[in-house]
Amino acid sequence: MQDLYHTTETAALADLVLPAAGWGEKEGTIINAERRLGLVKKVAKAPGQALADFWIFKAVAEYWGCGRMFDEWSSPEAAFRILQRLSAGQPCDFSGIRGYRHIDEAGGVQWPYPAENADDAQERRLFADGRFFHADGRARFVFEPPREMPEPPNERYPFVLLTGRGSAAQWHTQTRTGKSAVLRKLYPQAVYVEINPEDARRLGIAPHGLVTVASQRGEITARAFVTPTIQPGQVFLPMHYVETNQLTDAVFDPYSKQPSYKACAVSVRPARHLEERKP
Repeated sequence: MQDLYHTTETAALADLVLPAAGWGEKEGTIINAERRLGLVKKVAKAPGQALADFWIFKAVAEYWGCGRMFDEWSSPEAAFRILQRLSAGQPCDFSGIRGYRHIDEAGGVQWPYPAENADDAQERRLFADGRFFHADGRARFVFEPPREMPEPPNERYPFVLLTGRGSAAQWHTQTRTGKSAVLRKLYPQAVYVEINPEDARRLGIAPHGLVTVASQRGEITARAFVTPTIQPGQVFLPMHYVETNQLTDAVFDPYSKQPSYKACAVSVRPARHLEERKP
C-alpha cells in the first residue's frame, strides 16, 4: 500500500508500505465533487523517501517488468493528456482542456469540456438542457418499495444504534484529523454514546457515566452523553471512533453496494464494574 502515514490500520496489515508525498509536495490534477479539474502545485519537498504517486506507479511498473507500458508517462501533465484522450466522447469529456496552464489561468475547469463547442462558463450545471445520459435523453430512476431494517430492535437488543458525524474537528476514521494536536483538543478523546434522558433514567445511567453498548457482533465501553436530541429507544455513536465498527452490521445496499453502517440493534447498560474501579 501507499500512504502518508505508516500508523494507519491498513498499513499495519500491509506487506509493503510505500511512503507517498502529500498535497503540496507533488504536482498534478484533482477533480472535485462539482466536476471541477484543478491544478495542484508542488510547494514543498516530500520528506525522507516519500515519492509522488506518479513516480511510485512508474517505479512499481519497472519492478514488475512492464515499465515500457508507461513510456508515455514522461511527466504528470503527460499522464493527464492520456486521461483526456480516454475521456473523449464520454459524459465526463474534458478533452478540450489545453493543458495545465489553461486549468491554472481559468481557476479550474468543469467537465464536460469537449474539444469542440466547449462552454467556457465558470460554473455549469449538468442536464440544464433537460437531456440525460441515455439514448432517449430521459432520466431513469432506480426505486423499489422501502425495506424493513436489516436488524430491527428485539427483546435482547432493544435500542436502534444510529451512527454519523460527531464534531467538526473529526473526519471519517481520523486517519489525518486524529494526528492534529489542535483538532484533538476540540473533541472527546474517548468514545461516547448519546442517549435520551428518559432511557437514561430508566436504566440508571448517569450523565458522563460509563456504559456498555452491545450488539450481536461485540460490545464496547463508552461514556454516556444524556441529551434530549436523541429519541427514546435510540442511541447515537460518532462513526469516527474505531470502537463503533465493532457493533455495526455488514449489510450492503444491492445497487450502490454501500454498507448499512447507519443503524443496527444494540443493548445499553451501566458498566458498573468499571465505575467501581474509578479512583
